Amino acid sequence: MKKSWLTLSALALCLAAGSAMAKEWKEIRFGVDTTYPPFESQAADGSFVGFDIELGNAICEKLEVKCKWVVSDFDGLIPGLRARKFDGILSSLTKTPARAEQIDFSDLLWSGPSSMVTKEGANLQATAESLKGKTVGVQQGTIQETFAKQKLAPNGVNVQSYQNQDQVYADLVSGRIDVAMQDMLQAEGGFMKSPQGKGYTNTAIHDELLPADTAIGIRKGNDEFKTFVNKGIAAIHADGTYDKIQKKYFGDLNLYDPK
Repeated sequence: MKKSWLTLSALALCLAAGSAMAKEWKEIRFGVDTTYPPFESQAADGSFVGFDIELGNAICEKLEVKCKWVVSDFDGLIPGLRARKFDGILSSLTKTPARAEQIDFSDLLWSGPSSMVTKEGANLQATAESLKGKTVGVQQGTIQETFAKQKLAPNGVNVQSYQNQDQVYADLVSGRIDVAMQDMLQAEGGFMKSPQGKGYTNTAIHDELLPADTAIGIRKGNDEFKTFVNKGIAAIHADGTYDKIQKKYFGDLNLYDPK
């Protein structure tokens, strides 16, 4: 009987400790690559702007914590998370089996296909046959880089990786590469709406190596933080905040389609 009482007491203490830990969150540090408008970028005054940024700030507001953004190159986000440089990754991070071996993910944030941007009239398709001898530009650490290196490079397509997406577009415009691959919505809301985007086309790509679901990256086993963040995601859906932010950036397009 005494042993049973001690066990129940220990369980109660653990539950109480877990509850206290959740209430101790005062700040959430999100890792972000700021070269990906309209999802995440920095304005001229240094402030952070974009769809993901506003979602993150809204989540933090619902959770009553301070939101801090920590800038990183995209391919440094997962290593940075695992090294505890930040608490989560909120930077157009697609959920993939390979990434799921290294980190956990929150509930769904948004979904969108990948795409290829080419000059109008180039008549190129996202196949090795069509792109043979051409050069494709991709950002390091992205699913588009994985796709290009696994499906295109072995079949005669040149694949050039860049540190950030701005560099990809710069070389596309200068003619150093023939194709840029990235999230379709990023290309549509960023490059295609810029003066440089005139004369280019943005075409969706569908492949098993190019999943569409995006979420917040979380350190493996950090279930308490995952539950905490998911509570914030649910809150911005419940009161219409998510819909308001989505409409601001994408009009009537629905990016949230949980299966």
